[in-house]
Amino acid sequence: MTRLEKIYREKVVPSLREEFDYKSPMQIPGLEKVSLNIGLGAASQNNKLMEEAVTELTAIAGQKAVITRAKKSVAAFKVREGMPIGCRVTLRGARMWDFLDKLFNFALPRVRDFRGIPDRGFDGRGNFTMGIKEHSIFPELEADRVDNPKGMNITIVTTATTDKEGKLLLEHLGLPFRK
Repeated sequence: MTRLEKIYREKVVPSLREEFDYKSPMQIPGLEKVSLNIGLGAASQNNKLMEEAVTELTAIAGQKAVITRAKKSVAAFKVREGMPIGCRVTLRGARMWDFLDKLFNFALPRVRDFRGIPDRGFDGRGNFTMGIKEHSIFPELEADRVDNPKGMNITIVTTATTDKEGKLLLEHLGLPFRK
């Protein structure tokens, strides 16, 4: 059992159960998966950028990244159907808990002028999406060796039914929301 999962089971579950007065333990919100995505529009012309992004995302996630391809051709962006346009990873189980622990406690505090994450990223069903401007904040990547800093989208999918439940779950787990 990972460190963050232990915190979830011992501290977060009882506090959520008390706050929302759940009748069944199955009603208590939990985490399903975490999805990481790097979109590279310029990679359709430069294959080296795509390989670099896949390698870096694999290092960050601890799991092999999959290349995403264009579903439709878009002439304005010089994109043809089937061209590589990004990479993604979906984490579940122990890798998900390890990644979130690393994100909350090591990566986010390394962001310059960090004042917290805005809570605008909820989708109405308790899931949260946030963007990171530079993926070099993760400890697996040496900032000096990263040639092209890339942005990254992180989606945390929960079993919460409302945004209020999802936000409280993530706050208790340690995600620093902006006050």
